[in-house]
Amino acid sequence: MKRYFSLLTALFITTFAIADNGMWLPSQISMRIADMQSKGLKLSAEDIYSLNQPSLKDAVVLFNGGCSGELISDEGLLITNYHCGHSLIQAHSSVGHDYLKDGFWAMTRDQELPNKRIFVRFLVYMDDVTDIVLSGYKSGMSEAQRDSIIEVNGKPVIEAAEKEGVGYSARIAPLYYGNQYFIWVYQTFTDVRLVGAPPAAVGKFGGDTDNWMWPRHTGDFSLFRIYADKNNNPAPYSADNVPYTPKKHFKMSLKERREGDFTFVYGYPGTTQEYIYSEKVKYISEASDPHKRNLRTLRLDVQKKYMSADPAVRIKYSAKNASVANSWKKWLGEMNGIRKMKTYEEKKAFESQFAEWAANRPEYSWIIPRFELLYPQWEKYAFATDYYNESIRANEIISLANSIRMNIMQKKSIDVINAYIDDFYKNYYLPIDKECFILLLRQYRQYIPDAYRPAYFSDMIIHYGTMQAWVDAIYEKSALTNVDAAKELVKRAVEAGDDYAAVLLSDPACEFEYRFKTHYDENISNVYDYFTEQIDQVYRYYMKGQMEMCQEKEFFPDANLTLRVAYGNIQGYSPADGIYYKPVSTLEGIMQKDNPDIFDYNIPQELRDIYAAKDYGRYAVNGTVPVCFIATNHTTGGNSGSPVLDGDGNLIGINFDRVWEGTMSDIVFDPDVCRNISLDMRYVLFYIDRLSGARQLLNEIETVE
Repeated sequence: MKRYFSLLTALFITTFAIADNGMWLPSQISMRIADMQSKGLKLSAEDIYSLNQPSLKDAVVLFNGGCSGELISDEGLLITNYHCGHSLIQAHSSVGHDYLKDGFWAMTRDQELPNKRIFVRFLVYMDDVTDIVLSGYKSGMSEAQRDSIIEVNGKPVIEAAEKEGVGYSARIAPLYYGNQYFIWVYQTFTDVRLVGAPPAAVGKFGGDTDNWMWPRHTGDFSLFRIYADKNNNPAPYSADNVPYTPKKHFKMSLKERREGDFTFVYGYPGTTQEYIYSEKVKYISEASDPHKRNLRTLRLDVQKKYMSADPAVRIKYSAKNASVANSWKKWLGEMNGIRKMKTYEEKKAFESQFAEWAANRPEYSWIIPRFELLYPQWEKYAFATDYYNESIRANEIISLANSIRMNIMQKKSIDVINAYIDDFYKNYYLPIDKECFILLLRQYRQYIPDAYRPAYFSDMIIHYGTMQAWVDAIYEKSALTNVDAAKELVKRAVEAGDDYAAVLLSDPACEFEYRFKTHYDENISNVYDYFTEQIDQVYRYYMKGQMEMCQEKEFFPDANLTLRVAYGNIQGYSPADGIYYKPVSTLEGIMQKDNPDIFDYNIPQELRDIYAAKDYGRYAVNGTVPVCFIATNHTTGGNSGSPVLDGDGNLIGINFDRVWEGTMSDIVFDPDVCRNISLDMRYVLFYIDRLSGARQLLNEIETVE
């Protein structure tokens, strides 16, 4: 494919160096390579991203659509976070084979466990296609015309790219709110098998208490292996498949780390909102985050009550609970950080400067007034959307009802739908669901005005007399509280053909789902989408105007789950007066937290024994073992599992979290406290060597000392 480089790119990338914040496109890293090298990088831009030879990009994957991962052997061995593989480990677990509690290690290749619905993607290349997709667009055209031109122009580009290799897929996505467009071309593998994972007492050590906090002592890693056909191409699972041979894999470093050492992260950050308007910042910190946190607090309290009382329930809800808790804690740090940084006030001040600058520029003078008109309308529907997602859709049987209805509408077979139902009930506990249901519904009634609620809601409360009586009736009468009854309902609905809806609506849970979803689609979602689209159109001009106004500043494109490079250095921080956190945690901290009476802190006895004997072997550093470290790399969701590399490109850590005080970095980056948290590879090697029982894995992992 002919390579394009738009003039817009030159506008966006300048030579002005700023702090360590930023998530940079690998294909344009040559524009930052001098700054990286001045801070300790010993590689060239071609070593990091190349189309002509194997480069570091070929060792990095998008793991299952929401995390990152990296290759650590020439036999397809892949490492990512424990929490990225958590749901897969949990899916293989049972009371009889509790891999969450005991861990799992395949001692031979035939013991490696296949996984359903998993994929990893390698980036083949990225390319600037702005000139291509906007060909024919002229100023004054409507947004609908612009979108149509982009779709028509982009389709053949995508089709041509996907024909270039086996398992190739491609997407074109905007950067800078549509001022620039790139195509990303991937190769996808779906035969990915679980190789090993420590017990949750290591991989999730500290649980929700330590989540987003520093110091951390979490051994957050799991191992998988990518399999391919005999030609090294992607293929569905088969006993005949062989380990994939990557173009590139990382060596693990055992070298000493010091505060100030250069680091860079190579992964797939999900979403940032670096350039948003002040009212959006205010909405996030004063309305959205507080209310969503409250709703999740209710769910977490119920889940924990039942999980602590029954090991089987703990296994069922382990992944769900972790997922709910992750954002719950992040939102608190985010809203506190926004307030502490006075981000709203800073945005308002910048917008005043922008308005003054734009006053005599007709192409930009309308932007701030337009935001002021749109955002108050948008916020009403954004709030209703947040509550719909975090209260109505969060109810488990309502989510099941929606999936059943969608599958029947799409004419999926009974066998396919029944398989989904089996998966659902494997991890379902009715008392948790029902107790959460009533608590969330009460919050919905309290905070969502009548005008934004379906009439059905009030009608049912009047009909049953109380909300509790209504919820009781749903769980007493619905077929979705029982696996066999649910399958029978699906059978009758499928057999009814085009009249399936009447069958489903006879079930109270299905009726609840349908009435709320219909109301949301017809009265909330369409209006919310309209205002969001209008606002995004303004952002395209606002983004361009910011760049024109602030030509001395470098603007990195907001994260959009595409491969990025972020760099910085190992560094501690001071979260409050009189406190300084060192940048490294060790085994000593694990032992200080060790508590057999608390699930999240009850470490394996073998680790206690090794500590007592101080038998650390080659992994000892100053009489202990390093566990985690922090650095100034700019990361976000999606960077979980990303490789953290030293100046030589060797793997020194696996990114897995951020410090709580810096979770506002999706919106505003504070170099004083924004730190990414990584698992030290020396602890990974120590665990594999001394505790896993799978020392054969060390034969394929290369190390440097």
